[in-house]
Amino acid sequence: MQQRHLILKNCQIVDATNPKPYSASIHIVDGKIHEIGKVLSKSSTQEIDLDGRTVMPGLIDAHVHVTAIDINLADAKFAPSEVAIQAEKYLESMLMRGFTTVRDAGGADWGIANAVNKGLIKGSRIFFSGKALSPTGGHGDFRDKTAAFEPCGCCCPGSYLSRLADGVTGVRMAVRDEMRQGATQIKIMASGGVASPTDKITDLQYSEEEIRAIVEETADHGSYVMAHAYSPQAIQRCLRCGVRTIEHGNLIDKETAQLMSSAGAFLVPTLVIYKALAEIGGRLGFPQDSLNKLSSVRENGLEAIQIARKARVKVGFGTDLLGPEAHQMQLQEFSIRSAIESPHELLSSATLVNAEIIRMKGKLGVVAKGAIADLLVLQGNPFEDLSLLREDQYDLIMKEGVIYKNRIS
Repeated sequence: MQQRHLILKNCQIVDATNPKPYSASIHIVDGKIHEIGKVLSKSSTQEIDLDGRTVMPGLIDAHVHVTAIDINLADAKFAPSEVAIQAEKYLESMLMRGFTTVRDAGGADWGIANAVNKGLIKGSRIFFSGKALSPTGGHGDFRDKTAAFEPCGCCCPGSYLSRLADGVTGVRMAVRDEMRQGATQIKIMASGGVASPTDKITDLQYSEEEIRAIVEETADHGSYVMAHAYSPQAIQRCLRCGVRTIEHGNLIDKETAQLMSSAGAFLVPTLVIYKALAEIGGRLGFPQDSLNKLSSVRENGLEAIQIARKARVKVGFGTDLLGPEAHQMQLQEFSIRSAIESPHELLSSATLVNAEIIRMKGKLGVVAKGAIADLLVLQGNPFEDLSLLREDQYDLIMKEGVIYKNRIS
């Protein structure tokens, strides 16, 4: 089979390991970086002269919901076919924002991921959790207080994002079923949340016995567990049980951050979702009870990152956006966090750290020999100026050697 060759000439290359630009050319073979050198020239090979433009690795968003067709997660009036079409639009738009890879935190399935891999969808590569696991009455249970019916265990009425599972036997079966369906990691609800109608932010969800069973079962399948958790108590329970990534973590304290660091766990903040809910949630029908819970976590988001970084916790990058209008705010996560983090810290989160989270260290998030050729080309150095990370600033977007945008003459 004939190999596909491409050379990007006259580049200024940057990534989190080399934030100061250096001049080189990049030889790409079959979607991977084959060689980086000062002068590269191969006969009968396509070449693109970048004329000194900057090449950086594709961005990674470690917390998205591509099936969240509406900002109100309890609204299940949409047909599965419409949800799939909306997921395609989300993934294509995220790719055009520079996110060549995303990790779905509940809702996406093998069919969506496979459609991307086969080229049926021109969008971000996706690592999916299947349906997030929630205990009855937990953050993934979207029945209101007056609902009198018993849901089946494989789904949760009102949401495409979650399923209900209780007890050690129940959660083991749920993990096995999600893994059977191809999930690349398992998501659990370990505390209350903003969007769920019947719990409090500080609620502890899933016992240690249940979480240990989930972690053990997931590890037996060669994978890991990510947990929605806000309070120190919920986070500490997850850490004791071997959970690998903590999502949100807004109420973390110094003691808990030290435990996270010692355990080698990751924190994935998602601050832009709180901005979106505050600004457009009420207008789009987000429940008032949920909006009332918003301030208790929103005001602590930046401080939580500072606490985590001081304890040397590895901090990733996520957005958690819901609904088409909110999804357009994805890049604003950078501007929100830039109030306390440097461009290098933020881009490290969205490349190096997130690549490690999804177990693609050295393959994604870097411009290096042997890495997958997920590359962004733009004018200027984003490690000095984050405002360059805009859809209209990208001159070329490449995922696995395939060019999806090219405005270089």
